[in-house]
Amino acid sequence: MSDHYYRSQPEVESQERIIKAEMRGANFTFTADRGVFAKDSVDFGTKLLIETASIPSGARVLDLGCGYGPVGIAIARTVKESLVTMVDVNQRALKLASRNAKQNGVEHRISVIESDGLKELSDQSFDAILTNPPIRAGKETVHRLFAESYTYLRPGGVLWIVIRKQHGGPSAKARLEELFTVVERVEQKKGFWIVKAIKEDIN
Repeated sequence: MSDHYYRSQPEVESQERIIKAEMRGANFTFTADRGVFAKDSVDFGTKLLIETASIPSGARVLDLGCGYGPVGIAIARTVKESLVTMVDVNQRALKLASRNAKQNGVEHRISVIESDGLKELSDQSFDAILTNPPIRAGKETVHRLFAESYTYLRPGGVLWIVIRKQHGGPSAKARLEELFTVVERVEQKKGFWIVKAIKEDIN
């Protein structure tokens, strides 16, 4: 990828395209673009995350690094009474995420916010956070996002991540084990790991 998607303003010219996907038993249509992660299709790892994550009805959910929105939109559409916040640093991605939420009929249960990690969410907390972390941004950034996620999760809340084993899976899991009470690799397919990290419940 010549233009890094983990930046505020992509340098490549816009060239939008339509993506269709079936996830969690529902059909979705997304508009994607150059300069945004997985511009040609919902990538296998993201789909695996969406299909694997177990989210309770009525949950407050954060899609961290939302891109054009497939994770958050799929959760809002298929988890009853969920409320989803979607954040990204990429302004092109955020505009697409807002459009896609409306296009898929879930704009009333989704908030889209520009934020580097969780910096702009100081007054919020979540039952679940889902992320396909920006590996190309470097380990320091990815591990910072894990630490911020721990802080913003409610007691008993869950962080769900997808990561390739060969792209830092073991070190990511080790870092999560330093932060969270329970860390479990719950799925593994085609080199992708789905890792579930549970924040301790103080009750």
